[in-house]
Amino acid sequence: MATDFHRPVTGPGTDTRAQAGTGDEPAAVRVRGLSRSFDGGEPVIDRLELDVRPGEFVALLGRSGCGKSTLLRVLAGLDREIGGTVLVPRRKAVAFQAPRLMPWKRVWRNVLLGLAGKPERAVAERALAEVGLGHRSDAWPKTLSGGEAQRASLARALVREPDLLLLDEPFGALDALTRVKAQRLVGEVWQRRGCAVLLVTHDVEEALLLADRALIMDDGAIAYATPVGLPRPRDIADPHFAELRSLLLDRLGVETPGPAARHAAA
Repeated sequence: MATDFHRPVTGPGTDTRAQAGTGDEPAAVRVRGLSRSFDGGEPVIDRLELDVRPGEFVALLGRSGCGKSTLLRVLAGLDREIGGTVLVPRRKAVAFQAPRLMPWKRVWRNVLLGLAGKPERAVAERALAEVGLGHRSDAWPKTLSGGEAQRASLARALVREPDLLLLDEPFGALDALTRVKAQRLVGEVWQRRGCAVLLVTHDVEEALLLADRALIMDDGAIAYATPVGLPRPRDIADPHFAELRSLLLDRLGVETPGPAARHAAA
């Protein structure tokens, strides 16, 4: 994906010309000096800087209220009352924690919601097959399990052929087993599609299992970033995985037990 696929998503009076033709390496997301506040209060996002490379999987961590979901909404073009510069691909899609399926439309029709023109049913069925839900294309949303509904939501995002896939805690409401399956599915889809992904999550293990790079957001900005240089598929029992997990938890202000405490607990 070349940089000329990018378009500005900005607030009134924002100058985006400085980011065009700078000679920088291609980026799927380029954010410079992004600020967002509500009702004249303290900024939720404060002069944030962010780059995401084409095809890169980035996980965004941080405490509740730090601005993660606000940032994702800005990148999705759902929030334009901003300052600064935001460059994103024209082709992007979002999957939220709540699947947001229309109960009066069958699953395949939900997948096509919002698409321009009159796409054929076969377009939806290909996306549903990719997420393992082809056999449920004619079902009503109320008959789907939580995991199936989330897969339908993912299919609705994928049918847009995104260069940037934005995931806002899409596994948060799933039970543990379904969550593991959904994480694997997203990892497989990303590797097949090659699009850039930004995953907002509270789960450090999830971030390390999926991402090329983990970011921590605090006080409205990216406070910490680290590459996740672990071979795939990843194993939570890998000592290097455990080291990264401890590092991120420490950065998030979560105390982890030392070796002696873990040995005693065992």
